[in-house]
Amino acid sequence: MDFTGVLPEDAPDPRMHHAELLHHMPIPVMGFAGQSALDETDVGINFATDSDGYSSMTASISAILWRNPDNKADPANLAEMDDSTRRAIEEVPPWPRPEWLIERVEMMRYPSLWEVVQTHWHREESELNELGLLLNQHTNYILMNQFREELGLSAHDGEAPTLLPERRATRPIDVAIDGDMVRGVEMDTDPFVYAVGAKLASGGTLTAVVAREHLPFITLEFATRDQQK
Repeated sequence: MDFTGVLPEDAPDPRMHHAELLHHMPIPVMGFAGQSALDETDVGINFATDSDGYSSMTASISAILWRNPDNKADPANLAEMDDSTRRAIEEVPPWPRPEWLIERVEMMRYPSLWEVVQTHWHREESELNELGLLLNQHTNYILMNQFREELGLSAHDGEAPTLLPERRATRPIDVAIDGDMVRGVEMDTDPFVYAVGAKLASGGTLTAVVAREHLPFITLEFATRDQQK
């Protein structure tokens, strides 16, 4: 999340607003099953409305990755960063900042799985909530925002990358959700990310898109998120 200008010390944490919006989500929100390599940091939410209220909602989980969770001081846990990011972390401004912002800046030291797990809900069944389409859209979103340089996109190129046909390819796979194996699909043809998704018993859809470099450190199992987080 980016912030511009000078925020007053008592500026509210935007996560509080997201938490309020989550109360309107008609189905449980999914995240990773508990594991020491991941600490959840954010739950974002997007929605659409019409004259009857909410017509669709998507909740997105972000997390910090610990390559060595048994020793969080291990330099192996630090993210690679460019000079501008390093300066943003290390240069302390001459004005007081909200505690939550200081915490967010410190999180930048570590690899982030940004909007890695999404829970999608649509009030009406249509082609818009077809599993393959939602998985491809989530994959596109991560590629466009996290792999711009690798895809040859400039900072001012707002269009999503054109996906090759093989990137859209999915195949059936069993996905571990709340301790059960659920039939879903995977997308294992992209060089930068791996994606998996499944329909949920609640009527929604789960999608997850993970950078390949992070896959050795995490377990691709999912669980209903504790709504009190």
